[in-house]
Amino acid sequence: MRGLLLDIIPLRGREFRLLFLGQLISFFGSMITFVALPFQMYDLTGSTLAVGALGACEFFPIVTVALVSGALADAFDRRRLVLVSELGSALVMATLIGNSLLADPHVWVLFACAVLLAAFYALLRPPLDALVPRVVPREQLKAAMALEWVRGDVGMLVGPAVGGVLIAAFGVTVTFGIDLATFLISLGFLSAMRASPPAPGADRPSLRTIAEGLRYARGRPDLLGTYLVDINAMFFGMPQALFPALAAGYGGAEVLGLLLSAPAAGSILVALLSGWTRHVHRHGRAVALAACGWGLAIIGFGLADALWLALLCLAVAGGMDAVSGLFRNVIWNETIPDRLRGRLAGVEMVSYTSGPTLGNFEAGLVASFAGVRTSIVSGGVMCVVGTGVVLTFLPALWRYDARNRVQT
Repeated sequence: MRGLLLDIIPLRGREFRLLFLGQLISFFGSMITFVALPFQMYDLTGSTLAVGALGACEFFPIVTVALVSGALADAFDRRRLVLVSELGSALVMATLIGNSLLADPHVWVLFACAVLLAAFYALLRPPLDALVPRVVPREQLKAAMALEWVRGDVGMLVGPAVGGVLIAAFGVTVTFGIDLATFLISLGFLSAMRASPPAPGADRPSLRTIAEGLRYARGRPDLLGTYLVDINAMFFGMPQALFPALAAGYGGAEVLGLLLSAPAAGSILVALLSGWTRHVHRHGRAVALAACGWGLAIIGFGLADALWLALLCLAVAGGMDAVSGLFRNVIWNETIPDRLRGRLAGVEMVSYTSGPTLGNFEAGLVASFAGVRTSIVSGGVMCVVGTGVVLTFLPALWRYDARNRVQT
């Protein structure tokens, strides 16, 4: 049984421990704002369209900044870039606090802050993701990725719930203030870490260096397969936009929170029992099979006629997403050269953010023509079929074996 449990050995290392704790606190605060920002927008405007526009305006800065941030991560101190992004986010939170203290808060400030928070998040992730392989030994990467997955899931599971309680009890100003405090704490942890300078002879960031990263990704069919499998799974099998409509059928708004948290619960369970992953070497097959498992679970969710069964299917889907994510991250971190790690982390961010964003739009569009359950079930089917198509054209992903691959 001990061999199945989450391996916490990476936390014994000082640098990873400081990074993990700082980001755990920071991401928890960000998930509080994830609730508070749309709440304040709806409170000020009474418009669901305005709330939806908050998410839409975040997509462009994430996609554009991520590639630039990846190039910066290969040319400058990665720890310092994470510090700058956290400091920038803290200043945005201070702006939100000041705006909420006005007698008549400005809606345009909320949109501007949403764009800036998305941009700073895109600036954060590539250097952060590229920093992890530097602070843990290669043999501990699987365990470190599992810990990172748990960190994110805990934030997504607990943060929004706490945010709702804080808003109801104290209002958005105090809620934004708590998020600001989490950024300041994170800055303290980051400041205690050692510098992480670029590799000797690293190129200065430019369009040429960004293109070099894209060419590397295109030249690695196994790597390209991990991106396309994830985009396919999230584009066709991400029905989160349909949860409000399903919640109404299952009993009302109080069910919505259960639907939103069920995937994270399944993901956390898999991560906590991730000790078995150290014995798996065919990482490509694990990614592909988990993506198919996600699609099958989404099909079950769409066909479920009882709430408990629907929640179980979502939890299984979240668990499959965790398996896929863990092995995708291991492939990325074990095989991509350190000099390109930041740029490829930017490409990875584009892949895992574009799928869910566009997938929710796809689910809503199909539902408007064919109905909610048809949209969910067909999306799950296309997820499985699409994974097969990717493997047909990129068989290197299925053949990938970590024992035969070393970082170049």
